[in-house]
Amino acid sequence: MFRIVRSTRNRRFFAVAAVSVIMSSAAFHSCVHQPYVMPVSQQTGDPDICFERDILPIFQSNCAKSGCHDAASHEEGYVLDNYANIRSKGIVPGNPAASKIYNSITIARGEGFMPRDAPALSAANVLLIKRWIQGGAIDSGACSTTGCDTNSFSYSGVIAPMMQQYCVGCHNSASAPGGSLMDHASVKNAAVSGSLIGDISHASGYNPMPQGGAKLLDCKITQVKKWVAAGAPND
Repeated sequence: MFRIVRSTRNRRFFAVAAVSVIMSSAAFHSCVHQPYVMPVSQQTGDPDICFERDILPIFQSNCAKSGCHDAASHEEGYVLDNYANIRSKGIVPGNPAASKIYNSITIARGEGFMPRDAPALSAANVLLIKRWIQGGAIDSGACSTTGCDTNSFSYSGVIAPMMQQYCVGCHNSASAPGGSLMDHASVKNAAVSGSLIGDISHASGYNPMPQGGAKLLDCKITQVKKWVAAGAPND
């Protein structure tokens, strides 16, 4: 009799335990939280960032290339050549940490790292993308030129960051079409040959650059021209 009672108690115990496990599992799976998405009413953007001027060139230079994320290649379903396409996948407004595109440019180089087979984005460009997403990842429309000073044209402060933003996604090695624009020596060579100004000015007989992107603002072109006229110093 004693064994039968203990067996019955054991069966009851295991039955209750099994029900508890099932309920706990169900509660766990029902508690999966969706990432925070900034409400549309709060998506007012970062006042110092203009999508067309600051963000789009980074994607066009580093991502929207043949074999990667242009309209023809659309690797992994991503096309990163204009605002609508960039916002359509991999961007969570207000939440960089939940945005796959942002994660791909900040993880350690390896599986999933972007840009693939190219230099990592500069810290300044990564920060621009982060701030753009934090502000709601908006298209701010026409860009102000008030932040561009044609009397400022040093290599370290103006020209090198400009090359990073608009050019080095394609021109990242001597073997790249059009050569490298990764360092002062290579940029100066392009400047001395006349190709740098000819390309960014969309002059006749040159290759309009940035490739696939809008022509640089006149202020930026003037900065490059003044730097070249000064002897293209490494200042």
